[in-house]
Amino acid sequence: MDEERLQYFKAILTEQLKSLIEEAARTVNDMTGTEGDFPDPTDRASLESDRNFLLRIRDRERKLITKIKEALERIEEGTFGICERCGGEISEKRLEARPVTTLCIKCKQEQEELEKRGLR
Repeated sequence: MDEERLQYFKAILTEQLKSLIEEAARTVNDMTGTEGDFPDPTDRASLESDRNFLLRIRDRERKLITKIKEALERIEEGTFGICERCGGEISEKRLEARPVTTLCIKCKQEQEELEKRGLR
């Protein structure tokens, strides 16, 4: 992959990372000190349910942050866009759809097939 395309993907990943970190910080700020006094158990349950849902979303985003950082490291190391299983090139179309991917489409399909069969 040429340097221009690498810089393009680096910019996308960096922007995603920045956005996710800002959102996480906003969540922490929103959740601190907002216990409130809820005499109605239904209101309290609703707040807890909403918080749990939000925390599950943030946990998924935390995992994505890790993947983004790993993808940025691969750009720096010169291994971005190379399938970690077969060593082949990951298509730019696939990288456009999911820039944090580490598998080419063929290897990903094989992995999913194995998971369906319960072999992995």
